[in-house]
Amino acid sequence: MSTPYTFAHSAYCAALAETYGHLAAGEESGVNVAVAGRVMLLRSQGRLAFATMRDSTGEIQLFALESMTRDFENFTKLHLGDWVGVHGEVVRTKRGELSVKVARFELLAEARRNFGDKWAGIADYDLRYRHREADLWANDVTRVSLARRSALVRALRERCWAAGFMEVETPILNAIPTGAAARPFVTYHQALGSEFYLRIAPELWLKRLVVGGFERVFELGRVFRNEGVSPRHNPEFTMLELYAAYWNYEDMMAFTEELVTGAVVDVLGTTRVTYQGREIDFTTPWARRPMAELASEAVGEAVSVHTSRERLAQLLTERDVEVHPSWGAGRCLAELFEATCESDLWNPTFVTQYPVEVSPLARRHPQDHELTERFESFLAGRELSNGFSELTDPQDQRERFEDQARLAAAGDDEAMRIDEDYIKALEWGLPPTAGLGVGVDRLAMVIADASNLREVIAFPTLKPIREDQ
Repeated sequence: MSTPYTFAHSAYCAALAETYGHLAAGEESGVNVAVAGRVMLLRSQGRLAFATMRDSTGEIQLFALESMTRDFENFTKLHLGDWVGVHGEVVRTKRGELSVKVARFELLAEARRNFGDKWAGIADYDLRYRHREADLWANDVTRVSLARRSALVRALRERCWAAGFMEVETPILNAIPTGAAARPFVTYHQALGSEFYLRIAPELWLKRLVVGGFERVFELGRVFRNEGVSPRHNPEFTMLELYAAYWNYEDMMAFTEELVTGAVVDVLGTTRVTYQGREIDFTTPWARRPMAELASEAVGEAVSVHTSRERLAQLLTERDVEVHPSWGAGRCLAELFEATCESDLWNPTFVTQYPVEVSPLARRHPQDHELTERFESFLAGRELSNGFSELTDPQDQRERFEDQARLAAAGDDEAMRIDEDYIKALEWGLPPTAGLGVGVDRLAMVIADASNLREVIAFPTLKPIREDQ
């Protein structure tokens, strides 16, 4: 059966409800509209037929009469899920249901698969994630979650623009994996005869733009890390990353809390959000706690980056954390914090003063050169953002990269590589600068009250189905 190439659509369901909500039972508007959407319910009562049609904004009833509806018989034979275009008058039935009285209709697309038993929803998680197009129609919560994510992305972008940040795009294909410590995806460029890596972070490219004179820049896009899949991890995810010249990490913490809290208010209208049955209060200022202080409270004794590696390793072993031989005291402290504290940080909290060993791109803390001016924010027991005063000394940066290279040689497949082009950029001069990366998917989880990252990613990464399965 051939279907139309176009449809002269003139109204959405939500707008009809708003515009004609005043109609009394049995009242006609005298206004004809053209609406389109999916048939969600259909019931025939002899010479009358009623259908519920849903579009992207909501639902409206379709009211068809044998005496008035062209091709009435075929209207009653529509399938659940069919796309239809309908022309008719906006009325309210005698039973009080706002409706479009169908004068004529067109079948725009036939649904040859159903969307779940009586539209109760699709419960098969694998089917939901592989065929989100069906999930969106069958499960209202999915539509709400992805709509909230879209509103969140818009709010973050507009707030960055308002603060004077210029949006830019940096390469996704990189000659070396740079910008963060993570295992990369590798691909091959046939024409250039070279391996390339999907970016794990746009950080070094963005700072090169600051060197070039753009004092405030941001990028909102995908990054890729060849790591496991879990309710909190997806191999490709969305990151907001930004840099501001002349700021330090204190300035960036202040901007971070205003950016995130402002975006939450933009989407939900409040700073108090219920997530998984428990309240989160985004009210600023957020708490600020040094990493060593939190770890000390958790283990019941004073620990810091200056505690012996042997003692820190012992504390990790007691908590069933395997200690890699290449880890120094700084890495051990960071791992101890992660094992004992991270999951308890519910309300937004800045954890500060990260060891140099786990912060190869951050500037040293002026009071303790084994620490850095770095923070991570935590929310609902998980990391939300990472930021710091940027390392601007090219010689110090080279030494940090060389430390990372030694870790890689010792078997750390997440260690960073030496980026000669970035070091050269620093030699042209990077002014005092602070940077920030925000995990958009994780913030979207809270906005949507979702327990699994896949709920707020339209098409999450899944293991392919083999043809012989």
